[in-house]
Amino acid sequence: MGNISPKQRAELKAMANSIEPSFQIGKGGVNEAQVKQIDDYLRVHELIKIKVLENSLLTAREAAEDIASQIGADVVQCIGSKAVLFKRNEKEPKIRLKNK
Repeated sequence: MGNISPKQRAELKAMANSIEPSFQIGKGGVNEAQVKQIDDYLRVHELIKIKVLENSLLTAREAAEDIASQIGADVVQCIGSKAVLFKRNEKEPKIRLKNK
């Protein structure tokens, strides 16, 4: 976690603009099954957008930081009800980031 540079973060933000949220966090908050699904998704795609529904007791930042801390991902950005997470697949990287 926290190993992406500001330039890499900007690059990931630009990539995230074109993707739709893949997961939603509702009033039940973040549960183990969701965290596992998100981790599995990140293993394949490396970048994910999550939407926190209005009935959730968590903000997008709280949900993103909770998930990221459990799976070792980076919170790229949080805007409104959406959050973007990044986790590099060390064995088969899909996203090539410029050097720091």
